[in-house]
Amino acid sequence: MSQNTGLFWNGEELALTQIDLPPLRKNEARIRVKIAGVCNTDLEIIKGYMGFQGILGHEFVGIVEDAPDAPHWQGRRVCVDINAACDEATNMKTCDTCGNPHHCPNRSVIGIVNHHGAFAHYVTAPLRNLYAVPDAVTDEEAVFVEPLAAAFEIVEQVQIQASDKVVILGDGKLGLLIAMALRLHSQNVTLVGRHPEKLACVEGLGIHTVLSGETISLIGADVVVEATGTAGGIEEAIALLKPRGVLVLKSTVADTKGLNLAPVVVNELTIVGSRCGPFDVALEALASGEVPVGRLIQHRFTLSEGIHALDVAAQKGMLKVLLSIV
Repeated sequence: MSQNTGLFWNGEELALTQIDLPPLRKNEARIRVKIAGVCNTDLEIIKGYMGFQGILGHEFVGIVEDAPDAPHWQGRRVCVDINAACDEATNMKTCDTCGNPHHCPNRSVIGIVNHHGAFAHYVTAPLRNLYAVPDAVTDEEAVFVEPLAAAFEIVEQVQIQASDKVVILGDGKLGLLIAMALRLHSQNVTLVGRHPEKLACVEGLGIHTVLSGETISLIGADVVVEATGTAGGIEEAIALLKPRGVLVLKSTVADTKGLNLAPVVVNELTIVGSRCGPFDVALEALASGEVPVGRLIQHRFTLSEGIHALDVAAQKGMLKVLLSIV
């Protein structure tokens, strides 16, 4: 059996190690990873999030090396939807959630739940999760497809008009991507953050930027996207919305003790939880050049430097860190 070198988290420590390649199941592909991106979720996993043990990594691009049940995929460059639904995912007669595999109750999630991830030379994935990467999209851009798809999920869930006043709270990697995506749908998008150097990433894109603490002029927004990762961000988002406005939650915040939700009732606000999104839409936006994700890349490392790369990615204020799998 071939060996697969990867960054393995055993629940206590992270190590570069080798494991046997898992055998391909029916309708699966084996992918040779080219580049992977470090996500905040990876950093949370090594703090205990989800109780995951295995190879980390879920943002990646690679080449299909083996796909016995679909040879037309052989040799193609792909990115992969990370939610691997169960085998009933296409059988509406037996599964109430069929048609939305992102919510399959029996799903595995690449690099997060019961499925080895992409900080390794090889990863496997269901054929139905593969998306061909257009020639116009570079490997480094393709790494952003998963988080950019999450940004575009917002317009799948919320109808945003060109004249709508849209505010994004949080200038982290996801907040920046959301601002870049939503400015394609609204002519009045404002990104709020604490770091002028991060806000500068959207310069020249028609996005207004405001420092945290200076948001009084933004009160009365039609849509506010909360991407700060803090309970305080949720409260601020609620305060900025007009009556019957829409709050989109992208943060998963454990500590919401003392959060005042009375204004949600009084102002009849709509709250939308938002997670994974459409890979095809993200790929089209990258191919057209409409979303300049390269501005978010801050460091590049090789897989052999992976442990150090995650340490760097965990530094406060860090943007995207990439791993070249060589």
